[in-house]
Amino acid sequence: MNRIPPYFRLSPEVAAALAGGKPVVALESTVIAHGLPYPQNMESARRLGRIVRENGAVPAPVALMDGYVRVGLEESEWERLALPGGAVEKVSRRDVARVLFKRQTGATTVSATMWAARKTGIRVFATGGTGGVHREASRTFDISADLTELARTPVAVVASGVKSILDIPATLEYLETMGVPVLGYRTDDFPAFFSPRSGLKVPAVSDLDELAGIVRTHFDLDMETGILVANPVPSGKGMEPEAAERLIYEALEESVGRGVKGKDVTPFLLDFIHKHSGGRSLEANMALLENNARLAARLAVRLSEH
Repeated sequence: MNRIPPYFRLSPEVAAALAGGKPVVALESTVIAHGLPYPQNMESARRLGRIVRENGAVPAPVALMDGYVRVGLEESEWERLALPGGAVEKVSRRDVARVLFKRQTGATTVSATMWAARKTGIRVFATGGTGGVHREASRTFDISADLTELARTPVAVVASGVKSILDIPATLEYLETMGVPVLGYRTDDFPAFFSPRSGLKVPAVSDLDELAGIVRTHFDLDMETGILVANPVPSGKGMEPEAAERLIYEALEESVGRGVKGKDVTPFLLDFIHKHSGGRSLEANMALLENNARLAARLAVRLSEH
């Protein structure tokens, strides 16, 4: 286990697991604070923790609280993040020092969670979908910090691809340029978050043994990048690509009309889609989060066996 750096506080459960070489799965907190409505977000937090434990690993949700990077949260701390109206900042890597110094409450994005996982020796991280290249990036230069984090932080990220509101072909090109491996778990069609397929091909891995072997080899070679494990939304729980794309187009038009910019864009778009999909997008979101937590826990167990 890595020496725990200053400003970090680990829960007793997470600290004991890391000290004993037991499997641990990092979980981001932005999806709870900003990605899902209340009370579904709190229910999802409980279920994710339970799923990780049922599959043999220790859950390690990450958040910034009271001047510390907290790795492992209690029920009351989840409540602080989940309750509507709370002053919870969305924290990327660039925001960590400022939010800690001001002792604000922050929910970590993919980039900040990967950074915290690496600092504490956690090798596997489960999320919903990563950020990526935005659809207007040629004009706005809006490219998620999640991608640069994947390019420099050796953590295995289990996600249902990238959020479908993004430019998926450009995102995959960016990851290829930065040398980040992208693997499709039991699929060669890169998933598009709400939808199980995007039509874009990626290398497929057939089972957990193959996946763990590739991830372990990647770490052993000290390739100095993360690895993205693309795990499609479970069958029957996703949205058809055409229906999802139609809602995304409407959401994008609405965001432009309202002048939504910067890091507020993604939460706005996801909220719009949740409200206009008749509940399908929320069902898909919760299903893929749970499916990713399950796979991440099983992967962490396999990696801990060697």
